[in-house]
Amino acid sequence: ADNTAAFKGAIVVDAASGAVLFEDRADYVGPPASVTKLMTFLLVHERLARGDLTLTTPVTVTAEAARTGGSQVYLAEKESFPVEELLYALMIASANDAATALAIHLAGSRAAFVELMNERAHSLGLKDTTFRSPHGLPPSSRKTAEGDLTSPRDLATLSLHLLRTTDVLRYTSVKLRTFRPGPKRIDMDNHNNLLGKVAGVDGLKTGFTRGAGFCLAATALRNGRRLVVVTMGSPDSKTRDIKIAELLERGFRQLPPVPAAAAAIAGAPVLP
Repeated sequence: ADNTAAFKGAIVVDAASGAVLFEDRADYVGPPASVTKLMTFLLVHERLARGDLTLTTPVTVTAEAARTGGSQVYLAEKESFPVEELLYALMIASANDAATALAIHLAGSRAAFVELMNERAHSLGLKDTTFRSPHGLPPSSRKTAEGDLTSPRDLATLSLHLLRTTDVLRYTSVKLRTFRPGPKRIDMDNHNNLLGKVAGVDGLKTGFTRGAGFCLAATALRNGRRLVVVTMGSPDSKTRDIKIAELLERGFRQLPPVPAAAAAIAGAPVLP
């Protein structure tokens, strides 16, 4: 199949081994849009793991966070929410205001948080990645080169790290959740259309801006085997979602068969 129009870059990785099962322009460098939020999640998770924060730590919304724009949960200045609620908003609603609120709470300023993002990207070996925001919105200049940049390969590395060291799936697998009960309540609907539609999909993060096109870092678990698929730069969400579904089918077909003992543990049917 001709993939040229379907995406600008793609990669399929076996989560257990990190082996690349498929790649097509996997080192394409471009804007990831909201897939950027995977790094924001990682930094918050690492602070939680260190005990610097807890899930119930209140985060007070600054004026800067309140006026972030794009996908949001309409945070108002001086509103306060626990870290956990903001993480759900970040991963389900792709809330840019939640990303900014968490960034400022964690590092004192957006710029300081972006520095932490880049240090972490460097330590994870993400060689084509530069972060310039905690959320992935385009820069005010609208110049691609001045915004967040990464590659499908780097996003796959980041996704694998999240799957191995964090509880990211607890957030990314949720299809619907309410934010801020009361008159200003928002029913957050997960932007990942593959949840509940493509077998085993339980994450991770979608992204779209005009400059980035449609991006998705997806993961699925079948018969105890997990894959990560990343595509960047699809022309529309339908093309992106169909392509990711195709790449998942192809990837699972390519995986070597599960040893019987492992299959039994994973609850998969053991074939003679």
